[in-house]
Amino acid sequence: MTHPSLPDWVFPPPGGHSAEDLDHIPGLPAHTELIDGSLVFASPQASFHTRALDLLLYGLRRTLPGHLRVRREMSVVTGPSQRPEPDLSVIRASAEQDPGRTFYRAGDVLLVVEVVSPESRERDRKRKPSLYAEAGIPHFWIVENDSGRPVVHAYQLDEVTHSYVIIGIHHEILKTSVPFDVGIDLTEIDLL
Repeated sequence: MTHPSLPDWVFPPPGGHSAEDLDHIPGLPAHTELIDGSLVFASPQASFHTRALDLLLYGLRRTLPGHLRVRREMSVVTGPSQRPEPDLSVIRASAEQDPGRTFYRAGDVLLVVEVVSPESRERDRKRKPSLYAEAGIPHFWIVENDSGRPVVHAYQLDEVTHSYVIIGIHHEILKTSVPFDVGIDLTEIDLL
């Protein structure tokens, strides 16, 4: 069944889309994710979202060990019908060998970061963390808006339960040694 004003690919085929399909669908909007075989389209982002991403991106770049890279809004294949797009990913530098790459494999990702938006709150807090954990990504941060300031909830993968456990909640300063030494003044969002 098609709607005359919508392309056929808006409607998932029987069994859903595959992670590979995203690279072959003509006219697909930027930042489209694949969750459980269905396409998820990005909504316009609020100023807080963009500023929080910039703050964390530049802060992570200052502190990353040489064998790691941080990338913004690149999808990660976490399963055959799963290709979420974290706001930030810390990857192994070796994953950058192909400059035409449109995604990373979960095995190349050390940390994913999601900045919660009102329209994606359920996905960012529930579904995406379970996808990242099931794929074995060792670290996950979720960033909440607390009156215009970011609060970073840091999680680490428990190898026994294959789920994330909280290892810290950071309000004004994000200081941690896991998964590497990080020090970011979260109040600097006021300068962006």
